[in-house]
Amino acid sequence: MSTNSTMRTPLKNVRRLGSAKEGADHFWKQRVTGVANLVLAVFLIWLLVTLVGADHAKVKSTLASPLVSLPLLLLIGSAMVHMRLGMQTIIEDYVHGEGTKIVCLMLNTFFAIIVGAASVFAVMRLTLGA
Repeated sequence: MSTNSTMRTPLKNVRRLGSAKEGADHFWKQRVTGVANLVLAVFLIWLLVTLVGADHAKVKSTLASPLVSLPLLLLIGSAMVHMRLGMQTIIEDYVHGEGTKIVCLMLNTFFAIIVGAASVFAVMRLTLGA
């Protein structure tokens, strides 16, 4: 008997499923988005501090600048990917029923898309002067 077959559970032998080989990719996406969020959050905090007490016209003109709106859009994208990956890990680790796990993973993805789309819409409305 080979070592490979003795290390597998009977269910794994029946399903013939090996490693998903996605762990390293997931790990690095989580780390890269975490670093990006850190840098972009510093930008967001700086932006908020500089706009404290500003009138509506000043805020509107500041947010209309591509040098401001682009980092905000990057923060939204990075934060949504980071949030989705983090919740995916929690769901995979703590939700045990296969059907429930699949539904939760789908809802997690839909939630990230909806929040991201609403955030992008808000930034674009401010950027385009609505």
